[in-house]
Amino acid sequence: MSLWTSGAGDEPGARAGLPVSSLLVSPGEPAHVVALLDPDSGLAERLLQARVAVVQLLQWQHRNLAEAFAGLAPAPGGAFRLGEWTDSAWGPVLLGVSAWVGVRLTEGQPPTVGWSVLVDTVVEHIEIGEESAPLIHRRGRYQRLEP
Repeated sequence: MSLWTSGAGDEPGARAGLPVSSLLVSPGEPAHVVALLDPDSGLAERLLQARVAVVQLLQWQHRNLAEAFAGLAPAPGGAFRLGEWTDSAWGPVLLGVSAWVGVRLTEGQPPTVGWSVLVDTVVEHIEIGEESAPLIHRRGRYQRLEP
């Protein structure tokens, strides 16, 4: 499961995030990350304005945070208050994620595909760390990867 975040600052609406369980990473020079986003989400709006985002991989310990960003669990004061964050040139990065990439939206307006907006982003930065228990979302439920 990934969490996409964009924006900066502490003002209401300055940052936005959305869990995305299905995305495509296309290796190459440059690499791309492609995903379908809810066009009514705060993230889609913020990404279209900022043109940059962070795509971070969540672990099992982040499942409640993912629920909050999805709007399925309470988050008094906003979902960004549920974790520790650091700012990057691409947006907020959750401390403790196993990996993250800074991406930039490709030129032009992303097309609408069905009920979603298709975002194509170029990878500008990559950080990879240790992964112990990836957060997997399958058929509407979180699952653990058994060793």
